[in-house]
Amino acid sequence: MRSLTAGVLVAALTSVLAVTVLKDGYLTDPAGLSWLYAACWALFGAAAFAVRGAPVRHAVALILAGGVAVAATGLLAPPRTSTDSYRYAWDGRVQAAGISPYDSAPSDPALAGLRDDWLFPTGTACELPERARIAGPRGEVHCTRINRPRVHTIYPPVAQGYFLLVHTLSPEDARHKALQAGGALLALGTTVTLVLVLRRRGDPRAAAYWAWCPAVPIEAVNNAHADVMGVLLAVAGLAVVARARVGGGVLLGAAVATKLLPAVVLPGALSGVRRWRDAAAVLLPAAAVVAVTYAGHMLFASSSVLGYLSGYTQEEGYADPSARNRYALLRLVLPDSWALPAVVAVMVAVAVYVLRRGNPERPWSGALLVTGTAFLLMTPGYSWYALLLVALAALDGRWEWLGVAAAGAAKYVTVHLDADGGTVGTTAYALAAAAVLVGCVVRRSRAALPPAAAVVAVPGSESGRAAVGRKEE
Repeated sequence: MRSLTAGVLVAALTSVLAVTVLKDGYLTDPAGLSWLYAACWALFGAAAFAVRGAPVRHAVALILAGGVAVAATGLLAPPRTSTDSYRYAWDGRVQAAGISPYDSAPSDPALAGLRDDWLFPTGTACELPERARIAGPRGEVHCTRINRPRVHTIYPPVAQGYFLLVHTLSPEDARHKALQAGGALLALGTTVTLVLVLRRRGDPRAAAYWAWCPAVPIEAVNNAHADVMGVLLAVAGLAVVARARVGGGVLLGAAVATKLLPAVVLPGALSGVRRWRDAAAVLLPAAAVVAVTYAGHMLFASSSVLGYLSGYTQEEGYADPSARNRYALLRLVLPDSWALPAVVAVMVAVAVYVLRRGNPERPWSGALLVTGTAFLLMTPGYSWYALLLVALAALDGRWEWLGVAAAGAAKYVTVHLDADGGTVGTTAYALAAAAVLVGCVVRRSRAALPPAAAVVAVPGSESGRAAVGRKEE
């Protein structure tokens, strides 16, 4: 019965996701789009809860099939709520022409020969408010789908390799579909990796937290964010590092060189390490991968390979908390000037705790704690950042952290509402923090029960699910 219920809910989720992706309402109807997002997350929560009671064999088949259906909804329309993938396509095209993407901005007249009607449209397409205007080589005005066209790229070298690969393998008229297809394959690869890792440990049903999460089809597939590649590498790295430190370090270094955010999982990868030699076995290969991949671009780039990174951090308000409602929860109780020092102090404390007390057999647990804490402290407004958090929550089976990802989506999709978007985002993150605390209390209370009582009384718990999985096998 639970399998049937979960299947029906996944079918409903897929239908609502399709409607959500097909609706172009981010700027024109943010209220309507917000309600669709809410419906998607509610159906996802119900489906993920239902599958916890399904037999393991049925659950795995349902997770994989549902993951394919959910991811496929992201292919139904061009990118709806982000223009980042247009920069990816441009960076791939520039590299294919033998030019470093770190040297020239898209607006550079010297690259005018690489422009086409898709990335640089004219006519009525330029009437849309999100289209940036740039000067042509003879002073004429064009527009472009690429955001921040006057600055150099920000994306690290492994991501650049991915952009070049997609460009090379794609037909000339593929346009946005190529990167979306790549995102779908990477998302499904992450689902399979999670199922395999969790299956080996006893219960793969938590993989549904990733496979069916609305953030995956919307951000990894429809908006084609390269973050999903970093997520796959980080998940694989954490799974490997528990058994082979050097191999795990290589994968984690590749994740960092794809999108810098996965660096937050490194304390988790070092959970419980007592010897410098063991720590070096992870950190040195990771650092070597980052250094080598960046060095490859430094040999050919005349400009900084960090691109627009420093400008981006200023633009996003990490130095000025009021600029983008940064550190929203901390600023409820602390003066603005104290927010950044408080973030640093808390993050150092959490990282030290994970390093000293973390479980080396479950490095993803420490990685989730560090990553989730960073999200709650920094309250980011870009929902695709949370793809990493969703995957870690699935890997660790900690459903309560999914609320943090939902909060990021709520903050992002409501930014164009007439109401105060900052209030919406802050409220969402506050509710997510409360959910994390409740989840922590529930788990501690279950852990206090005698083992037999925990299995009988709480069939959905980790111990209960593992027992059910062993019984079925």
